[in-house]
Amino acid sequence: MNDLHGILFAYHSDLNLGELTRPRNTCSLPYGGRYRLIDFMLSNYVNAGIRDVGLVVHQSYQSLLDHVGSGKDWELSRKHGGLRILPPFSFADEKSRGEYGGIMEALAGVYSYLQDIRQDYVIMGCGDIAINLPVADVFQQHLDTGADVTVVCTRKMHGSPRSTTYVALGEDGRVSDMSINPPAADSPLESLEFYIVSKKLLLDMVAYASAHDLRTFAKDTLLPRLGTLKVVPYIHEGYVARFQSVSGYYEQSIDLLDPAVRADLFNPARPIRTKDQSNPSTYYGSEAKSVNSLVADGCLIEGTVENSVLFRGVTVEAGAKVSNCVLMQGTVVRAGASLSYVVADKDVQINQGRMLVGHATYPLAIAKGSIV
Repeated sequence: MNDLHGILFAYHSDLNLGELTRPRNTCSLPYGGRYRLIDFMLSNYVNAGIRDVGLVVHQSYQSLLDHVGSGKDWELSRKHGGLRILPPFSFADEKSRGEYGGIMEALAGVYSYLQDIRQDYVIMGCGDIAINLPVADVFQQHLDTGADVTVVCTRKMHGSPRSTTYVALGEDGRVSDMSINPPAADSPLESLEFYIVSKKLLLDMVAYASAHDLRTFAKDTLLPRLGTLKVVPYIHEGYVARFQSVSGYYEQSIDLLDPAVRADLFNPARPIRTKDQSNPSTYYGSEAKSVNSLVADGCLIEGTVENSVLFRGVTVEAGAKVSNCVLMQGTVVRAGASLSYVVADKDVQINQGRMLVGHATYPLAIAKGSIV
């Protein structure tokens, strides 16, 4: 798709995710046994034929850079175009508050990059959503409807209202109103905050926003122009996972145990790519038991695993029991330990005989590298 440029915003670390985002950007949060959240939208862009992608970062992005590298695993390592990492090199020091205050502020920080975009249209959105989005279909609808802006929406409510934008439609099917972070959901359509817009219009919007100290796209830029711009929704009917709390991360990780969710999210027609790691196959001991679980390569399972998601290199020793848990890469559960409703970050060690119990609505989160 030679006329569409991709921009992904990866500057946000959601504090509501607690221990899970303390060492990393939300977009580099591990998910699904072997992926990072950024993998999904990068793959969606590439699957649609997009070959130029700008990744806007700000702080705490070392883990993200380690993962995406040059973009080779997404076929974005190119002499011309490909993946570009966009740190806040032109963002004034006195404005720096730890991260950008919104999309428009982020775009103003990389304005010279926007001017050099070769394509006539731009798709932009955040890289912290797990979704298999048919970007080519979204773009085709944008062209067919003659929209100034296309916004991707879903009928299924996923986000916390205080962190979500809702869309109302007029009789003509166009967006007539937007509710930004209301106390409760007040519309049947939730915006996923992915937008397609022409390069020319985007540059005009960014220049105006910068001159008037406007920082957000939906509230400051799009909402005041609904009467003059043709804003059309694209309604995505598939699975969407948004990550705004530890309990939400846990719930949406466990969702992957449902074959229907996996079939939708990992549609072979639009594969989700990730950083290649040549791990050996998982070893199961003679007394091992694994029931209704996702277990990645490179694990050593000698105990019992039930209704859980295990990332690469997890060890569950003999006599240990893991149920309803999400254990990230390198976690070790020693003999005799028992875990239930636990989310363990990378390289956690659970010592022999320990018992850790959370709840489905309040899972126990253990910070990266902890020894319990």
